[in-house]
Amino acid sequence: MSGMSSRVLVAFDESTQANFALRYALSTYPDAEIHVLYVNDLAEQYGTNDRDGEGDLYDFPSEELYERSRTDAEELLERAAEIARDFETEIQTERIDGEVTSTIVTYAEEHDIDHIILGSHGRNGLARYLLGSVAESVARRAHVPVTIIRDEDFPQESER
Repeated sequence: MSGMSSRVLVAFDESTQANFALRYALSTYPDAEIHVLYVNDLAEQYGTNDRDGEGDLYDFPSEELYERSRTDAEELLERAAEIARDFETEIQTERIDGEVTSTIVTYAEEHDIDHIILGSHGRNGLARYLLGSVAESVARRAHVPVTIIRDEDFPQESER
């Protein structure tokens, strides 16, 4: 191990870009301690996000949906661990319920993270704008460097 072992945080979700971001982190920082964080923002997923004071932000649609989202998150993080094993690396995985941007920024501060890597979501239209803004706002608010991975950063992976 090199003397400077840094801590790298990868924000992970079901997107292709998140997979790229994790592979990028594992190949670029082989000596780093890699943290993989899945933020479970149910409010965003299920559109219960009425911030007009009507109802609690985490007034989830149902226990069942919440349980399913937890299971999905566990499976995703297990997949992340498998990717890391391909690189012969152990990673630390964590799932946190909350609003995505602030959860990522807070986690980075609390865990002494040196570098954040996340995927931009290459979706079309409004969805792309809204989801892409997560990467931008993390980059604005984080106190450490942020690398945003786009599909174009891996031209050999995408078929155009």
